[in-house]
Amino acid sequence: MLEQEKNITVNKKAEFLYFIEQRLEAGISLVGTEVKSLRQNNANLTDGYAVIRDGEVWLMGAHIGKYDHGNIFNHEPVRKRKLLLKKSEIRKLKIKIDEKGYTLIPLRLYFKEGKIKVELGLARGKKSFDKRDSIAKKDLQRDMERNFKV
Repeated sequence: MLEQEKNITVNKKAEFLYFIEQRLEAGISLVGTEVKSLRQNNANLTDGYAVIRDGEVWLMGAHIGKYDHGNIFNHEPVRKRKLLLKKSEIRKLKIKIDEKGYTLIPLRLYFKEGKIKVELGLARGKKSFDKRDSIAKKDLQRDMERNFKV
């Protein structure tokens, strides 16, 4: 991560629930008070996912909280937001998503050179035994670090 990147929010459940095959950066089209709300780190990507419709990529289910000092023109917290990608990238993603088991999920929202970006992950869902394996590896790593400190 570069110095000019500042995380707004990270989807921590994504690494646990999915195998991330590929990561890519996309711009996001925001309205009104959403940027001010994101500057207050008021966002949640846990239930978010992305879909491709009519050659455009849309972020669905991501929650950007209402701006504290907003008025009647405040934005809707959960709405579909357009993601900005090149046509060639969208075509490649469409081919991958049409394969069985792949989905697009937002991994993090961050500022990059004053612009808000979304890191998308091309992901394949984990089965329950894969999740248990992830928990076991995490526990083993934690025990090793604990023993190393002593």
